[in-house]
Amino acid sequence: MRIGVFGGSFDPIHNAHLVVARLAREQLGLDRVLFTVAASQPLKLGQHVAAADHRLRMVELAVAGIADFAADGRELRRPGPSYMIDTLCELAAEHSGAELVLIMGADVARRFGLWREPDAVRRLARIAVCRRASPAASGDAHPAADVPAGFDAEISVPVLEISSSTIRARAAAGWPVTGWVPQSVADYIVASQVYVE
Repeated sequence: MRIGVFGGSFDPIHNAHLVVARLAREQLGLDRVLFTVAASQPLKLGQHVAAADHRLRMVELAVAGIADFAADGRELRRPGPSYMIDTLCELAAEHSGAELVLIMGADVARRFGLWREPDAVRRLARIAVCRRASPAASGDAHPAADVPAGFDAEISVPVLEISSSTIRARAAAGWPVTGWVPQSVADYIVASQVYVE
């Protein structure tokens, strides 16, 4: 079995996250993708807007009904900052013999050396980094994101101009976020008022 591990704040999860996970599953031959919600990312301490339980619930709603996607809240049950090395150790123990593939964006990959125990992370999982399609291939004017060298695989993804910060700003202003996020997540954002101060 080959399991993709896609970690992040997901504040909130949006459609680009789902596209990246789907492309990773297809291009890397993954059996399933776990969306691992960070309680508190060490390199983003104090920057989460929504509480962890809200972020996990939005991920659960976004992946509901998608058989090969699952929300994973294990990092919310551990005290302190969320370190991927701890998550991978747990997953390796739970899924003996499975191949773990860590999915990350090029921006995250460039800061990988700052992670806790990056060499141990590499021993526990293959690392696949997203590369945006080149402008020539996509017809888009944005440059391709540079992928640092030294990782195990690349995932080719289209340029998707969706960001969690834009969604939070729209929600805070009372504007619709349908189309940026799955409908179930849009409904949750409105009902919970999670991004309204």
